[in-house]
Amino acid sequence: MGIRRVVTGHDSEGKAVFASDEVVDPINLDLLPATDFYRLWGSDEPARFPDDGSKPSSHNYFPGLGGFRFGLFSVAPDSVTLVDDIDFDAALAELENKLPGLGGHLEPEHPGMHTTATIDFEYVISGRCVLELDDGATCELSAGDTVIQNGTRHAWRNPYDEPCLMVVAIIGAHHASA
Repeated sequence: MGIRRVVTGHDSEGKAVFASDEVVDPINLDLLPATDFYRLWGSDEPARFPDDGSKPSSHNYFPGLGGFRFGLFSVAPDSVTLVDDIDFDAALAELENKLPGLGGHLEPEHPGMHTTATIDFEYVISGRCVLELDDGATCELSAGDTVIQNGTRHAWRNPYDEPCLMVVAIIGAHHASA
């Protein structure tokens, strides 16, 4: 299922226009079956108006300082398992190709755990999931709940029967306490 993305901009006379209207298909990975990633918008630099509707450059999945991302992702139920005969080297290469930089944040010895130098604003659209922090503390989230993460080490878990779909805005930040 694709997500419709409508982008506004300005014409040469400064009048507001619909610059683009298209469907963004999900990014799927062999390493994370039944998990969808939608990279809807983002930039590696401070925000500027792309009047022609062209998508700014946003190479890595997570933005650096001054960059931002906007997208959706789903957390598959824990009951969805990896294919038994998966080629992990090929799956990791696919991860790096489709979602550059994401794999470098994951902790192989603690599946799903990761830390980024970002502030993340998340909103649960549908389903339920559990946010786990590095000390084992957990918080159950369901449709309508929001989370603001401030560079915390965390993992998403889904012990339920249906996928959990979330919208996320990610902003690159200094990863240091005041």
